[in-house]
Amino acid sequence: MRYVRKLTDMKKKRANMKEKPDSKPTNQTTYLSVNLKENLKEVKETLGGSTDIVIREIVAGTDGTISLAVIYTEGLADKNFVQDFIIKPLMLTIRDTEISDQGAEHLDTKTILKNFALANGEINEIGDFDSLFQHILSGDTVLILEGYTKGFSIGSKGWEDRGINEPSSQTVIRGPKDGFSETLRTNTALVRRKIKDPNLWIETKPIGKKTRTDVALIYLNGVADDKIVEEVRQRLNQIDIDAILESGYIEELIQDKAYSPFPTIFNTERPDTLAAGILEGRIGLIIDGTPFALLVPAVFVQFFQSSEDYYQRFDVSFLIRMMRFLSFFLALITPSAYIAVTTFHQEMLPTQLLISLAAQREGTPFPALIEALLMELTFEILREAGVRMPRAIGSAISIVGALVLGQAAVEAGIVSSAMIIVVSLTAISNFVMPAINMAISVRMLRFPLMFLAATFGLFGMIIGLIAIILHLCSLRSFGVPYMSPMAPFKLKDQKDVIFRTPMSRMFTRPTFLKPKDKVREKQPNPESN
Repeated sequence: MRYVRKLTDMKKKRANMKEKPDSKPTNQTTYLSVNLKENLKEVKETLGGSTDIVIREIVAGTDGTISLAVIYTEGLADKNFVQDFIIKPLMLTIRDTEISDQGAEHLDTKTILKNFALANGEINEIGDFDSLFQHILSGDTVLILEGYTKGFSIGSKGWEDRGINEPSSQTVIRGPKDGFSETLRTNTALVRRKIKDPNLWIETKPIGKKTRTDVALIYLNGVADDKIVEEVRQRLNQIDIDAILESGYIEELIQDKAYSPFPTIFNTERPDTLAAGILEGRIGLIIDGTPFALLVPAVFVQFFQSSEDYYQRFDVSFLIRMMRFLSFFLALITPSAYIAVTTFHQEMLPTQLLISLAAQREGTPFPALIEALLMELTFEILREAGVRMPRAIGSAISIVGALVLGQAAVEAGIVSSAMIIVVSLTAISNFVMPAINMAISVRMLRFPLMFLAATFGLFGMIIGLIAIILHLCSLRSFGVPYMSPMAPFKLKDQKDVIFRTPMSRMFTRPTFLKPKDKVREKQPNPESN
């Protein structure tokens, strides 16, 4: 009997669930009405009567028989443009024009407004409230008419922006000084200035259910691999999130591996760097509201290349790039190598150096690992403090703090002088790398290597380095091996890896990107010399 009662109750619950309507709100498209007052009421209710939304009702035609409404967002739209090229023509220019609202002449009204009254090249027809709100909140002006279920969106974006300034994170001595700003169309125009090719295609897509942030996908048609372009497009379409406030959101949502200390997407605020990557066959992503653009696919050696490498002579670029790779290894293994040698492998040191180090460490109460951790953590805290503090005193506090704390720690006998030298060399080497996200990866990996060196000596450090190399070889960026063109090794692509050959020798684009057009420079005919 109990089983029958339970079964009966379950059937009743299922019947009640079927009878109840779905409580979840459905995303149904609401279309414009022919009644202007109803449309304006819907706009006001949806936007909550926001004070920055300007609604201007006017009449047009010979007898003032056509009722219109102009809607725009104050602060996002150019107010002078709206008044001079939208409202004024509607009120004055077509005052003497024969416009009727009778019968089949409705089409003539829209034609006259679009072709004779509105002096703007960016006019689109809209028929639903979703598109209406999207255009209004993006800085456009919307025009709706009495008796029509269609309206116009007129391009009138004109908000205040920071303008084009010199990049702050990727400075160069020789090269362009312009950098991206927070405005999407300003940034796409900077790329257009670099690449004046009709095959430079730009696709714009709004992402974010609440912010509706415009994201521009830029690539060179006929050069970029179609599979990579389609892969980027699919990953962008799969993003389902409320807000996109910076390119870091996009970077984290479309990257190949989330749990990796190494960046698999390159970011830059330099238009020439983005243009150079696009010319090689990569795909650029520009996000509205941030000066940092993304470049995919990204490989390991790309984070050691600077745009200035191609503005200097090839021999100078070779020496500077070699110094960057050397600095990478110094920043990664210097503290762990010092800990391993002084703790387990003293026989590797010259006698005089060993005696000097032993004399310095005679009064030090902590082992080498604790010394290194104290100084590394102290320096990281000082570096973060210098970044977060006001610019006027940030640099002074970081420098003075490092000098005072270092000197005081040595005099107090907490750390040795050699450890100060090791930590300073590590910190300076870390700043040599042009890509800050790769420098952060080195800062993260330095601490595990220090623990391995303190536990197993040089053997532990070597095991850690092997693990890092294996992890690097397992990474991929949009289908491209992360260690390309070194692993897998491709001889043709070694012209611009550790060293850069002269421009006259760089005939082809990188083959690991699988470009459709592999030749970027015509090889000279040796018989003509």
